[in-house]
Amino acid sequence: MKVGSPKEIKNQEYRVGLTPAGVKELVDNGHDVIIETMAGDAIGFSDEAYVTAGASIAATADDVFEFSDLIVKVKEPQPVEIEKLQPKHTLFTYLHLAPDPVQSRGLMKSGATCIAYETVTDRQGKLPLLVPMSEVAGRLGTQVGAQLLQINNGGPGILLGGVTGTSTAKVTVIGGGIAGTNAAMMAIGLGADVTVLDRSTERLRELHAILDGRAKLRFSTSSSVSEAVRDSDLVIGSVLIPGASAPKIVSAEDIKAMRAGSVVVDIAIDQGGCFETSKPTSHKEPTYIVDGVTHYCVTNMPALAARTATEALSNVTLPFALQLANKGTDKALADNPFLTDGLNVKAGKITHPEVIRSLNFSE
Repeated sequence: MKVGSPKEIKNQEYRVGLTPAGVKELVDNGHDVIIETMAGDAIGFSDEAYVTAGASIAATADDVFEFSDLIVKVKEPQPVEIEKLQPKHTLFTYLHLAPDPVQSRGLMKSGATCIAYETVTDRQGKLPLLVPMSEVAGRLGTQVGAQLLQINNGGPGILLGGVTGTSTAKVTVIGGGIAGTNAAMMAIGLGADVTVLDRSTERLRELHAILDGRAKLRFSTSSSVSEAVRDSDLVIGSVLIPGASAPKIVSAEDIKAMRAGSVVVDIAIDQGGCFETSKPTSHKEPTYIVDGVTHYCVTNMPALAARTATEALSNVTLPFALQLANKGTDKALADNPFLTDGLNVKAGKITHPEVIRSLNFSE
């Protein structure tokens, strides 16, 4: 099969769909691979490294799309990329279609087969291709939040862990999944007073062991969320419903009641965000203020750690890319129900039930 990976063009997105090691695996399996020039240059993956691995280098994204049958990316295709898609293409990348009807209609019109990393499942019903980016985003959520609390970044000058004789910052994490757990671990490591809320009592029991009893664990209700948020210096939202738009867990009234200079980080923004006051931002302009509260809602947070994120993502996506290339898309989907769960668009129609439900259209 002909496999291609273009350079990502989303604002300050430096990740790349295929690493040189991934290219070598595909080439060793008999496939032709093409990489857009300088696609991985910013994170130390030079064109020369890709050539050594067996890839050809394309001068433009047009060349990649024209050559390829399977296109492996990181972020959702931008409008100029959607225009390049054809019915022959299988697109394998993050899509996050639920809050994005414009992208959804564009992909439907293209006729391409589109498989979303974020809805591929495993035998336990988990989301293995979302896990590494959730780990990165969770850790970055705390890291970014801590920086935004610094006075040089417009914050009130609060150190998460405080020092002797001072109070520690109060950090609330909403959602105890992979991202939330990693956010909590980072905040605990920095010495903060951490509360995690989740709607699963089973998950709360697991978190007690994972976090070694070092966080307050509360069942998530509108009342418990409101109480925790209003008393926090930093709130990290990490709520996820696979394929669907994120529920609005934190109200505008709760945001208004927070202390001036407090910070909220919405890791769920790819799926529409879990704060009523959330709106997508970019790395170029990552924050905005509502009622005195700084909001960080960057839709591609892991790009801040692009080298780590690319390597972690490739570790989990490559086996599926090999299945698609080795068997062809239709047979790979027929043979692997977990990969089939990742199918979001085919033959001009939305196929994932949660995406259909969220978008409220099916054709």
